Amino acid sequence: MTTFLPEPERRTRYFTVISVDDHIVEPPEMFLRRVPTKFVARAPRVVREADGTEMWLYDGELIPNIGLNAVAGRPPREYSRDPVTFDDMRRGAWDIHARIADMDLDGVFASLNFPSFLTGFGGGRLQTTTKDQDLALAVIRAWNDWHLEEWAGSYPDRIIPCQITWLHNPVLAAKDVERNRERGFRALSFPELPDRLGFPPVHSSFWDPLFAACEATGTVVCLHAGSGGTLLGTSEGAPREATAAFFGLSAIIPAIDWLFALVPVRFPELKIVLAESGIGWVAALLDRLDHLARYHECYGDWRGTDLSPSEVLLRNFWFCMLDNPSSLCQKERIGIHNILCEVDYPHADSSWPNTQDSLRRQLRALEPWEVDQVTWKNASELFGFPVPQRVRRDPNAF
Repeated sequence: MTTFLPEPERRTRYFTVISVDDHIVEPPEMFLRRVPTKFVARAPRVVREADGTEMWLYDGELIPNIGLNAVAGRPPREYSRDPVTFDDMRRGAWDIHARIADMDLDGVFASLNFPSFLTGFGGGRLQTTTKDQDLALAVIRAWNDWHLEEWAGSYPDRIIPCQITWLHNPVLAAKDVERNRERGFRALSFPELPDRLGFPPVHSSFWDPLFAACEATGTVVCLHAGSGGTLLGTSEGAPREATAAFFGLSAIIPAIDWLFALVPVRFPELKIVLAESGIGWVAALLDRLDHLARYHECYGDWRGTDLSPSEVLLRNFWFCMLDNPSSLCQKERIGIHNILCEVDYPHADSSWPNTQDSLRRQLRALEPWEVDQVTWKNASELFGFPVPQRVRRDPNAF
C-alpha cells in the first residue's frame, strides 16, 4: 500500500529559482488524442495488468511505469523501481496544474521538463521499441505537440518548452527543430551517446544537420544523465545504490565524447547543457584537459580551433547543480556563469519540497550577484526565458 507523507506547507522563499531539470510522467491518454487515427491502436496507452499494475502498451510491447520516476511526497523507504499506478504518484508528476501548485509550494518560478521512462530522457525508447518508423515519428511529434500546447502552453511563463527529436533522420529532425523554434520551443533533449541506442555516434558527421539547426535557432541541446547508456556500472552483484552513487558523475563521459568529437568546434555557438550532472567533476576535468594540452600534438585529434579543449568546454557547456555544497569553492574554475540549478521533481534525487533551504545551505558563501546567476539568471539568459521584474526583485511575487 502506498504511503504519502503529510502535505507540506509552502516553503519560505529566499531566491528566485529556475530549475533546468525536472520530469514529466506522461499522462495516460496523451498519445491517443494526438496521433493520426491509423496509429491509435498501436500508439502508447496505459493498460492494467491482472495484479493491478499499470503498464504502457506500445505497438504490442509492454513498458512499465517505473516507480522511481515519481516518488515525490513519499517516504524513501518505499522508493522502488517496481511498476506503479498513477494513483501511487503525486498528481504533480503528470498533471500540469498540480505541478505548478507544487512548484509554488517549493518556491520554483520556472522549470524545464524532460520525459520519463516511457519516452526515455532523450526520446530514444519511443523510437527503438517499434520497428515502424512512421508510427514512431507520429508518436514523437504527438509528444512534442502535447508538451508545447497542453503542458508548457497551460503556463507559458512558468514552463520552458523542451522537445524530443527524430533520431532516424537528422535532416528531417533539423526541419522539425526549425519549425519548433518558431512555435516556441527553447530546448531539445538528445541522447548523450546515441550510438549506445543503435544510432550513429557523435564522432560522425551524421548529426551535423541537426546540430546546425540547433545552433542557428539558438535551441539549447540538453544531455540528461542516463539518456544514452552512459550510466557507470560496477562489478557484478553490486547493489543498486552503487549505481545511484555514480549518477552525478556520469556526465563526464558525454562531456569528453562531445568535446573530442569536435561538435562544439564545428558549431561554436551551440549551447550544451549536461543535466543532472553535478558540478564536482568539472574542475578535475578542466585540470586534466589543460595537462593533456601540453602534449596534445602527439595525438593530432584536437583541430579546427585556436582555443584549448578546456576553453571550448567552458564556452559551450553548462553544468547543473543539485546538491553540491563542497564544489562551489571551485566556482572560479568552473565559471559562475556555467552553473545552473535543478530540482529533479518528482524523482528520487529531488530536492522538492525543500529546494529553497537546500540552496540557502549551499549558496551561503556566494556573493548576492553570484547567487542570482546560479538560481535564475544563467538559465534565463541561456534559454531566452525572461523572468518578470517583479519576480526578480521579490521571489514571493508569483
